[in-house]
Amino acid sequence: MTTFTLHLPRDARPGDPAALEKADLVKDAFSWGAFFFTFLWFFVHRLWLAGLCVLFALVAFNMMLNLLNVHPTASLVAHVLFSALIGLEANSLRRWTLARHGRPTADVVSAADRDEAETKIAARWLERSAAPAPAPARAAAPSPAPRVYPSPRTEPVIGLFPDAERPR
Repeated sequence: MTTFTLHLPRDARPGDPAALEKADLVKDAFSWGAFFFTFLWFFVHRLWLAGLCVLFALVAFNMMLNLLNVHPTASLVAHVLFSALIGLEANSLRRWTLARHGRPTADVVSAADRDEAETKIAARWLERSAAPAPAPARAAAPSPAPRVYPSPRTEPVIGLFPDAERPR
């Protein structure tokens, strides 16, 4: 099962089917497209800042390998590992960019594929409009006054549990 995150527009109201048309569903898994096409994958997904950063990092990484006169086989392995890192982090960078543009994660769903995830998300989202509004919370009962224990020490206690050594 793969996890998918739903990112909705800012003005989305719960249960609004038009909001689902503008929503982005991002897979939380390795991105083969980002692995093979690196910065081009970011540009296709309109992640301009992340794409430019990856392009700059790729050029700097290549220059560093050439400057250090690394063996071609080691250079190939290093490029594959760098591409693997990009493939692992591409969808996280996509979620980060969406959150930065005011579209934080609205829902998370686990599904076998994208179609099943879209079906589950649509069912949950449209179910919210049919659900009655939650009742207002009742006022909490006043809490009793805290007990005051005499302390044999006068210096302040440093730690997380200052009441652990209460006299019994």
